[in-house]
Amino acid sequence: MAAAEWKQKCDTEWQLKSKSIPMPDSVDWKTVYEKKPLGRNLIKNPSPHGVTHNVPPPERELTEQRPDPAQPPRFEPEGDFTGWSTSTEVLPYDTSGIPPGVVVCNLPQFSWFSLEQRVDLKAEGLWDELLDQFQPDIVIEDWYEESQLHESIYQLNVKLLGADGQTVIKEYSCGPKENLEEYSHNWKQVSHVFSGYGPGVRYVLFHHKLKNQFMVEFFGTMVTGSSVIVKTTKSSGA
Repeated sequence: MAAAEWKQKCDTEWQLKSKSIPMPDSVDWKTVYEKKPLGRNLIKNPSPHGVTHNVPPPERELTEQRPDPAQPPRFEPEGDFTGWSTSTEVLPYDTSGIPPGVVVCNLPQFSWFSLEQRVDLKAEGLWDELLDQFQPDIVIEDWYEESQLHESIYQLNVKLLGADGQTVIKEYSCGPKENLEEYSHNWKQVSHVFSGYGPGVRYVLFHHKLKNQFMVEFFGTMVTGSSVIVKTTKSSGA
């Protein structure tokens, strides 16, 4: 198929010309059409815990089995984290509420489990003129579990980076506080739209942290439905 035909297929697929999206002949339109980067989730393995936000998170069941004292505490959850860079930060024990002289057999020990993924926008099929001139909306979404482990169980940080992979052009951070006074065990949605961010964006760095707890047994906070979607729309804002 000729280059002009691939270009026409892309225009038919996404109505690019009618939205005033630049379509230079220098772009490899066959690759764009095959990769279909617009309107598609660019995050690899968006649900590493194997659950979906369309179904309530599973209730925890205590095993009532004492851990092997010879084994170290567990701080990492189970899951398939292919495509993610992961790390664990073990937090110090919080003894602030314990009166002097009181002996406590077990204290909860918290940790942050971080997952990070870098999206290469051009490798996914997007082109310079689209990103620099049109600056399409980049929609971020994530769903985290109300694990009730702590008032702070989830943090999200997303950066739009330049071609060097280091320069931050725009950034969004979110660290909600949980209400522990009433029991609730559902999925919570976090979303943000990057728009009008200026030229030069080539990468999206998606980073979220989940708080886990170990006290005799491991209790984790799950995440699902992580997404980075480039739209064929643009709106005012940040």
